[in-house]
Amino acid sequence: MSREEFDDYCRNLTSTTNVIQWGNASVWKVGGKIFAICSHWGVGETQKISFKCSDLSYQVLCELPGITPAPYLARAKWVQIADPDAMSEQDVKDYISTAHNIIAQKLTRKMRAELGLDLLEKS
Repeated sequence: MSREEFDDYCRNLTSTTNVIQWGNASVWKVGGKIFAICSHWGVGETQKISFKCSDLSYQVLCELPGITPAPYLARAKWVQIADPDAMSEQDVKDYISTAHNIIAQKLTRKMRAELGLDLLEKS
């Protein structure tokens, strides 16, 4: 998934915002909280996608080749796709959508309602 495809996908999730920061990283947020990043962090010069995941997904994904704990964010259960062939584009989209939901569920009920997120299911 290219950075442009990543940005297009994240842009279409409910109530998201984007900022470019931390060395030209594309940082996507919901309710002001980060759920996915496309950056050059880590080994090599290629763009890498990082996202928040559940505790179980974190354990499983970190065992797969080409997926590592995300630099600076691993303690919060974030992974980074270091090899673009490590996961299908559809799986990346599914995990980004789940990351969006995980972060949205951490927002207050009032904030979720204001952002139109009150209908999201708990994951």
